[in-house]
Amino acid sequence: MRYTYKTHGTCSRSISFDINGDIVSDISFDGGCNGNLKAVSTLVDGMTVDQIEKKLSGIECGYKGTSCGDQLAKAVRAAYEETRGGEAKDV
Repeated sequence: MRYTYKTHGTCSRSISFDINGDIVSDISFDGGCNGNLKAVSTLVDGMTVDQIEKKLSGIECGYKGTSCGDQLAKAVRAAYEETRGGEAKDV
């Protein structure tokens, strides 16, 4: 399934990705640091939700208290919870 997550507190405006079970793929960011976000997307492509959270949760960009990577971790968790029948936020 394809999901789009509206980011909060980052230069990127949204993140789109596919999720199949707990596997995340085809990640793209709208806005943000193009080269860096292409690299992040490529590096985590095919990882599970848990793996992405372990790698990216809590990373901060400057004074923002979050980052595009941290937002990706939040996005994939929200999408995963929604597919499992839970409440998803901002997906």
